[in-house]
Amino acid sequence: MPVVHTAAQVGFSTQAGTYTQGRPDYPQALDAWLTDVLGIHPHSTVVDLGAGTGKFTRRLTSLTDQVIAVEPVDAMRAEFARHLPDTQIVQGTAQAIPLADATADALVCAQAFHWFASQAALSQIHRVLKPGAALGLVWNVRDESVDWVAEITRIITPYEGDTPRFHTGDWRLPFDGQYFAEPQLSCFNYVHAGNAETVIMNRFLSVSFIAALPAADKAVVTEQLRELINSHPALRGRETIDFPYQTQAYVCRRLD
Repeated sequence: MPVVHTAAQVGFSTQAGTYTQGRPDYPQALDAWLTDVLGIHPHSTVVDLGAGTGKFTRRLTSLTDQVIAVEPVDAMRAEFARHLPDTQIVQGTAQAIPLADATADALVCAQAFHWFASQAALSQIHRVLKPGAALGLVWNVRDESVDWVAEITRIITPYEGDTPRFHTGDWRLPFDGQYFAEPQLSCFNYVHAGNAETVIMNRFLSVSFIAALPAADKAVVTEQLRELINSHPALRGRETIDFPYQTQAYVCRRLD
């Protein structure tokens, strides 16, 4: 089985519980996109690839009872099973999906495709999808037009190293017309509301490359985030913080 990037293997193994608590959900409007654009209906078989702790899987299981989750990291699968005991989850990677040909009516990657964006992954996804089916790619993207959100990015970016990231756009490179049509974008606004511990501390300490840091470096990041929370006028003393996101959803049609 192909090796999972170190930042994902180490970071997600150590912070699976924090990941569940801190990651934002998704806008309700995304349900219409899943049904109308991806064509998911109550009898669809849907694969959630890179399912993590099941944050997005919950949305899929509200639309169909035939969901198969695929996740390579043991700790994430354990957290998934704790929250979604009735949903099937299997060990596997995007480059070696342990499912038969033409299994799925749709396949979705939420917050995940940038980790494995490659021809090998698209070949496997193409194989697992039925003819005429589609691949859906979903990311919650921070609204960095808000100054304190941009400051969080400034704090964490120096530690990113070679970790695959959505913002680089490299995830688009494998789409060369061989397996899938060009990704088509729909956008939805979303606000993750909660206390600072949840929407900032848990959220960003569970970022893969931050969670994988040595203790001393992680302590520096923790201190900087807490200083931002305690000093910025939009955050200081607030019981509830509204963290702004734009949910970007891409449909990629399977080429037969």
